[in-house]
Amino acid sequence: MRRSYLTGFGKVSEVLGVEEAPVPTPQKGELLLEMLAAPVNPADLNIIEGKYGELPELPAVIGNEGVGRVKACGGGVEGYSPGDLVLPMRWGTWTQFMTVPAKAAVRIPSDLDPIQASMMSVNPLSAWAMLEEFVDLQAGDWVVQNAANSAVGRSAIQIAKARGWRTLNVVRRPELVDELKSQGADVVVLEEVDLRAEVENLCGTLRPRLALNAVGGASALNLANALGDGGTLVTYGAMGRQPLKLPNGLLIFRDLAFRGFWLKKWSAQLSSARRAEVMAGLVKLSLSGQLKMPVHRVFPLTELVDAIAEANQEGRSGKVLLDLLAQG
Repeated sequence: MRRSYLTGFGKVSEVLGVEEAPVPTPQKGELLLEMLAAPVNPADLNIIEGKYGELPELPAVIGNEGVGRVKACGGGVEGYSPGDLVLPMRWGTWTQFMTVPAKAAVRIPSDLDPIQASMMSVNPLSAWAMLEEFVDLQAGDWVVQNAANSAVGRSAIQIAKARGWRTLNVVRRPELVDELKSQGADVVVLEEVDLRAEVENLCGTLRPRLALNAVGGASALNLANALGDGGTLVTYGAMGRQPLKLPNGLLIFRDLAFRGFWLKKWSAQLSSARRAEVMAGLVKLSLSGQLKMPVHRVFPLTELVDAIAEANQEGRSGKVLLDLLAQG
């Protein structure tokens, strides 16, 4: 089989490649998966650069989500059969075969599109968690977010639409306005709009109760200024590479709360049953057409370095994916 291998942290062409390796044998309690597809996520790029919150021991097979079919079950595994479609909730997905503990896997319906399934366990799950865990949103409530065209942002738009919540979305490029509205966004504005001055014109008297920040810096402050009293800003990314600079008055007079979210830490606290329940909700949205992630381009694993270069390009409207079955 072929698999990715990372030998160091730094420049992609110097530290990342594809190697031949034997197909692993599932041990007791494990599943052997034939991997079908896996996306390239920002966390993957940060790991390659050595700039993520947790880094693997080297050399390593990387990739933080994907989808596969069960090829074999190790001893003691119950509830799985060869042919089952499975999400491995662990790193190491950029490979043609992998083993995963059965307790760290989620079986999903076999008729779910594998491409969509491969993108379900990081960005849609992050959006779901942030929408559900920090504020008790009620029907008609507003959520404001930056980087609304990101995979998390698009997921948040669609999940919120399905749940009866409204979204105020901030983007940098004007061509994204109509695109995001077609996916269910209620309001889309450009980054230069002063939300403190315009939020009531955009949302009426009911200000957002929750803000999702993937950028930091001035963009995060703009979101905070849009929140109603007692609102919560959740930071899950730092695309702008600028720290949050928040006036004391937002805490003293507005009683805003500022929280952080890291999917890996949050997911580690879930029981297997709870993880399966959450994923079942996302699967239901996907099967009904209420949750669909756009795809930019699909590469075979042999073109991994090219896939990474493409994923680093700005202006994409969808994910770069790896077709792990392709023999190219």
